[in-house]
Amino acid sequence: MWIAIFGAVLIGCVASIIFLIRQIHWFTPIQKLAVKHRGLSWAVSLGLFSLTGLLCLINVWAMAIGLLHLALFWFICFEVAAVVRKLRHAERKGCPEGVIAILMTAVYLCYGWYSAHHIVITHYDLESPTKLCEDGSLRIAEIADLHLGITLDGAEFSQQMSRIKSQEPDIIVVTGDFVDDDSNREDMLRACKALGDAKPVLGTYFILGNHDPGYGNYRDFTVDELLSELEKNGVTVLTDETVMVNDRFYLTGRRDAYDGERASMEELCSGLDRSRYHIVLDHQPNDFAAEAEAKADLVLSGHTHGGHLLPAGYIGLLIGANDRVYGYEQRGRTNFIVSSGISGWAIPFKTGTVSEIVVIDITCADG
Repeated sequence: MWIAIFGAVLIGCVASIIFLIRQIHWFTPIQKLAVKHRGLSWAVSLGLFSLTGLLCLINVWAMAIGLLHLALFWFICFEVAAVVRKLRHAERKGCPEGVIAILMTAVYLCYGWYSAHHIVITHYDLESPTKLCEDGSLRIAEIADLHLGITLDGAEFSQQMSRIKSQEPDIIVVTGDFVDDDSNREDMLRACKALGDAKPVLGTYFILGNHDPGYGNYRDFTVDELLSELEKNGVTVLTDETVMVNDRFYLTGRRDAYDGERASMEELCSGLDRSRYHIVLDHQPNDFAAEAEAKADLVLSGHTHGGHLLPAGYIGLLIGANDRVYGYEQRGRTNFIVSSGISGWAIPFKTGTVSEIVVIDITCADG
């Protein structure tokens, strides 16, 4: 699937380059230059187009996204302008639609940059008929998809942990993709320490996502060093196991769905007291049926980044990659919450969602 996605992006970028250079050539000053110096006019068009390469200063994915969006907006403006010219029986002169497309792209990407970097706190209120705790409530803070180094480095994540501490959660859970291939050791050490310094009364728990082990194997630390550092800082790593937290509720941490060795929900729930509240951490939200059948009370996931860029999330739903892209859903007695993540993979823009910290309050009622 990833090969197909990367291939489609590459083809789209090549097509966008050809389309945009041809459209830039329609700007009035370049058309005038073309009358006497046709070759030079195309060189100028190419030079102006090359300014999009400045997005590479962020990363290559930022450039690709900027290029594809500019081509899309320009194509829409071009088609609208063509219809207007046809209705007015006018010839094409210059390229006013190009100016509009550039402004639209700039505004759209600025919005996407803000959405990715401005982190909100999203609250959910749930009620459980199960006796969960002595004082009748539980506050959970969930962190998903940090992808350390994309929009937050170690110091910036430490600042976000201060915000989380101010929410006074009873427990903190990290639902995968804490680091990425481009994360560095210094940031990793600082982020692990920030997690450890939070010290919620019921502890901090961690599961691996698909990016945590690393794909490229070129970062300066291993997944084992990450897990060791987390445990050194008092963070409990769960790998297909269930623990009883302070004799109050079960907490299950699942292996990532890409791990072919992960246990089924039936295996993970074997022998559990079903009268106890049961929380499941599962990085990818794509096993809802089994988790609902197992009668888990709450399942927390990330992975989708809330759709990240429109319309990616909806495509994921259509092809069955995920059961939900973002937000809350209930199936039977099971509550599902999918976080858009505190950051996201590679692309420092979010146009389909926001970056968030999730805070869940569970109040307990008899019945």
